[in-house]
Amino acid sequence: MSSLIAFAAGVFSLFALVLLWGAPYLPTLKPQVHAALELLNLKPGQTILELGSGDGKVLLAAAQAGYNVVGIELNPLLAFISWFRTRKYRKQVRVICGNFWTTPWPKADGVFVFLLDRFMPKLDERMLEYKKPLVSVAFQVPGKRLSEERAGVYRYDYS
Repeated sequence: MSSLIAFAAGVFSLFALVLLWGAPYLPTLKPQVHAALELLNLKPGQTILELGSGDGKVLLAAAQAGYNVVGIELNPLLAFISWFRTRKYRKQVRVICGNFWTTPWPKADGVFVFLLDRFMPKLDERMLEYKKPLVSVAFQVPGKRLSEERAGVYRYDYS
């Protein structure tokens, strides 16, 4: 019984500690994934960077659409789930277990994020340096001119 409690506490800790650096795990809905990929408007073979890859749903959809995609996920359990779900697309998908605030961002043609409102100003600063299009689910970048919106997904141009 104590092993089960320790395991449950460990899993809970993996999800709770993420709140210090980013958003809690919430699955992205299928209409939002579709809208995000449309709003990025990339060509097959181009690369999407997903900040906080969660359960891998966006990584999988992007790979199935012909994109290369890199996901950075802080929670090791979710990073493993992302990796496992996308294993069929190994040549197109890379999952990095790490904190996307401190991990160097690989070269990409667009960025996907489902973050919390309080982190959007910090993301804006980073995107000003990265200079690629950003799609954000649910939360807007304060003070930044919106390029387009669809199904609760917002596109911003930083180029």
